[in-house]
Amino acid sequence: MIKEQFENKIKALQKEIVLAFLEEDEDLQLLEDTWDRPGGGGGISNILSNGKYIEKGGVNISMVHGILPDEMKKRLNAVSATFYASGISLVIHPVNPFAPTVHFNIRYFELYEKDVMVDAWFGGGMDMTPYYIFEEDAVHFHTTLKNACDLHNESYYSTFKAKCDDYFFNSHRDEHRGIGGIFYDYLKDQPQEKLAFTSKIGDAFLKAYLPVFQKRKDTPYNADQKIWQEIRRGRYVEFNLIHDRGTLFGLKTNGRTESILMSLPPTVRWEYNHHPEAGSEEAKLLEALKPKDWVTLK
Repeated sequence: MIKEQFENKIKALQKEIVLAFLEEDEDLQLLEDTWDRPGGGGGISNILSNGKYIEKGGVNISMVHGILPDEMKKRLNAVSATFYASGISLVIHPVNPFAPTVHFNIRYFELYEKDVMVDAWFGGGMDMTPYYIFEEDAVHFHTTLKNACDLHNESYYSTFKAKCDDYFFNSHRDEHRGIGGIFYDYLKDQPQEKLAFTSKIGDAFLKAYLPVFQKRKDTPYNADQKIWQEIRRGRYVEFNLIHDRGTLFGLKTNGRTESILMSLPPTVRWEYNHHPEAGSEEAKLLEALKPKDWVTLK
């Protein structure tokens, strides 16, 4: 069954990704937390912290089921539904402000009416949030995602990149969260093909992000640059708490709050009406956050 195949995939991915970061950062501390969800299911949270290079991160998997909350029934136009949902979700917040934050998740959802499955779909995405812009990093990240998408459908990358640009947008600030990536949801037709595609996106994560992290993790930086990183982290927090559907779904389906909010950075600032100096490297970041075709820059 697809459900079992996907669960096996996310369990293997969690182990592979955590091991990769532990090898990159010998000081990194790992806390593995196995938890049960009231109402059905549970998961494994792998929390990474206090490293030389990684300030905080999490690589979490969950396999949950139960009665769909009323708010979600309205959103999905379901009557008396139960659900199953599984996925892997990660966020990495590096110490160095020249190393970008990264987010990745893939997920699978089943919807039932009277114990009969009436709908099922895949979703997922990956995006990068730099604090200082390096075009070659953005090109590498997007090209890796395009190559993974092209193995299945050459229209996927452009379609899912546009969805990512639309989704990771702080509308209350008229500003994109980062340089984007891909985002998709409700992929239903040909479930085995969609399982293969979603698995391939999972396999692309380390290829897309790790070379960027390795290149920037030892870059010298000063206190002002760290402050800028924390100001920009504030925008990250705003998006996750105001707009992110995954965060809201988890909290409204009695998910595990600690695991859901592991995506938030450990230190953050909100400076009143802050604007970077014109022509500065900080100002260049804001210009780079506007959606562009990064792949064509290589």
